[in-house]
Amino acid sequence: MQPLSDKMLAEIENKNMAKESPILVRIFKQESELEVWKEDKNGQFALLKTYPICRWSGELGPKIKQGDRQAPEGFYTITPGLMNPNSNYYLAINTGFPNAYDRANGRTGAFLMIHGDCSSAGCYAMTDEQISEIYAFARESFFGGQKSFQIQAYPFRMTPLNMAKHRNSPHVAFWKMLKEGYDHFEVTRREPKVDVCERHYVFDAEASGKFSASDRCPAYRVPEEIASAVREKQRRDDVQTAELISRGTPASPVRMGVDGGMNPTFLAAVKSHGGPGAPIKTALGTIPAHVNPPAEASADTPSLPSIMSLASADSRPAPAPAPRSSVQVASAAPGSSGGIGGFFGSLFGSKSEDQSAAASAKPEEKPAAKSKPAASASKPTQSASATTRAKSESNKSESSKSEPQAAETKTAAAAQPAPAKPDANAPSVLTGAARTMPSGSFDNRFGAWQQ
Repeated sequence: MQPLSDKMLAEIENKNMAKESPILVRIFKQESELEVWKEDKNGQFALLKTYPICRWSGELGPKIKQGDRQAPEGFYTITPGLMNPNSNYYLAINTGFPNAYDRANGRTGAFLMIHGDCSSAGCYAMTDEQISEIYAFARESFFGGQKSFQIQAYPFRMTPLNMAKHRNSPHVAFWKMLKEGYDHFEVTRREPKVDVCERHYVFDAEASGKFSASDRCPAYRVPEEIASAVREKQRRDDVQTAELISRGTPASPVRMGVDGGMNPTFLAAVKSHGGPGAPIKTALGTIPAHVNPPAEASADTPSLPSIMSLASADSRPAPAPAPRSSVQVASAAPGSSGGIGGFFGSLFGSKSEDQSAAASAKPEEKPAAKSKPAASASKPTQSASATTRAKSESNKSESSKSEPQAAETKTAAAAQPAPAKPDANAPSVLTGAARTMPSGSFDNRFGAWQQ
């Protein structure tokens, strides 16, 4: 419940937006950036803020199966029930993987998150301060009436240059399909309507029949003003891509042999402090002491032609001041009824089809839940105890790693240290961070507040 800062509220106002207006998120792996877009008062989305990603794992390319450490790529619908305030990694937003496209193509995995703590095993990890603000944007949009918001996760910015560099990838057909959705957003600045049929994405389609992910597509049409603008953009991009290839633009390696990346801003901060071992304060958030940054590529290791450095998680061992639980990333059990997730879910409606499917997925392992103190509204950074957690991520084989676990969601107030008693004069639960309550208590509080 931490409020947006006065500075951010002023920025929203300066960009002709409302605090409660809809949001949309775009993620770019290669650039290690996450964008938050917000609808302005003209009804179109405009870029509000770009965040450097602290850590992501895997290679460029989609997530295929549970345990492959791949962060997902595609189009994901985030409902209130996918918001997890009880994450071991400060706060988390479940992407809802696998979506209808993923399931139709036999892809497996569950509980892939955007969360804090700068640690990833298939997720997009931010700093705690960053996820606090991103979470607040989502919360305010739900309070403003947005039923769900879209996450668009891409391997890289879908430019002619990047398409030329990655022309030999086995994922190129998949990426061209993602680029179509990317182009729809670029030319309209509106959230593209996403459907799935014949095991592929369809964007902004108007159909009389029903879309089914694995079945034949019904007869449909895309509004001509959108279709023509997308065709023209694609024509220009294809010409530029062909020119770049003809001029000898080198192709990137099909596989990089790496395990994710970290935005150069954060990587430089870690290097300037001599590596991990103590919390590092930056203008963009706190990098925890247990971070496992990617090392710079060696001379015999191929690297992307960019300033982002990627390396295997095994190339640098994590510091070990204390052992850490085998839980690697944040988990939001979609079926949980307690906390803000249940509060959001009951307030805004039932869970989506994708969310229900994710809830039925079985995690690789189910370690005991560990507790993490509730965040103070005035201190978005990690607690002192949280910053001493040691990552075991770099010292484990992939087979021992789990995706974010459903067990992490805490359903009892006893699992967390009791914070100071809230002010009896507080007008409602919306005035600050409240302790975890038994199931249904948030619903009761909000019901009284509504009355």
